[in-house]
Amino acid sequence: MTSESFEEMLTGGHPNSLGRTIEVVDMVLANSTRLLDLYNCYFSADEIVRLRTSNAIKRISLENPEWLIPYIDKLISEISNINQPSAQWTLANLFQTLAVFMTETQKNKAKNILQKNLETYTDWIVLNNTMDTLSKWAKNDSILKEWLLPHLERLAHDPRKSVSGRAKKMKTALI
Repeated sequence: MTSESFEEMLTGGHPNSLGRTIEVVDMVLANSTRLLDLYNCYFSADEIVRLRTSNAIKRISLENPEWLIPYIDKLISEISNINQPSAQWTLANLFQTLAVFMTETQKNKAKNILQKNLETYTDWIVLNNTMDTLSKWAKNDSILKEWLLPHLERLAHDPRKSVSGRAKKMKTALI
């Protein structure tokens, strides 16, 4: 058992490496009361810590999505304001995973956040994950579908193949 804080454990190393993320995930999965400690790492001054926090939270959401129900409002009101692509692409994933637990109000707020991200972010992972979540939601939401189609058309001409290919695929699936 380590006496290090999660922030200390998630610090350092190459930004593209997971570092000790999996170790932190395993600790939280073994003791759900530690989830708040991990969540609070989103407020670290270190962007690598925030990136790894996003990765860890996403992994936990896939194992135990119900653990994040008490955090839905915080994800909407706090994490959506972090101007870091990894936080925003993770939000798209989390909102998709947690949609079944969201109230209508929460889902509408999440939808607005993702719409804003699709309009304003240029990061390819943010765009791809956001398109994915919004496209899934648009299948049962004609207003969202009407809003989304022109954005998918715009992104279908993106010079990055992963973005343009995803946009074309999502557009075809919605038409």
